[in-house]
Amino acid sequence: MKILINLFVNTIAVIIAAYLLPGVHVSSFIAAFFVSLVFSIFNTFLKPILLILTFPLTLMTLGLFTLIINGILVALISWVVPGFQVNNFLWAILFSLILSIISGILRIVVK
Repeated sequence: MKILINLFVNTIAVIIAAYLLPGVHVSSFIAAFFVSLVFSIFNTFLKPILLILTFPLTLMTLGLFTLIINGILVALISWVVPGFQVNNFLWAILFSLILSIISGILRIVVK
């Protein structure tokens, strides 16, 4: 049940973040749900591999390279999920940043 609640919270966060950023477009609630689902899968399986491979660069930038990794994941998601479009890489980085802030706030509200 907790996984479904987290997916729903992330879906709402995707919709809000896409509304706030003019360079990110989500066509429907279903597309936002699939964005949150694929983002969760990528964060579970792909992100740890990318973090290990880029550890020296992440260490040299004091963790700021993690924003670039999140932007890469968002760009991949926009390529995979129909109905979700990100105009360029800067919007992908901003989307990942805004998404994490909004989903953190919504998780606090839900608890």
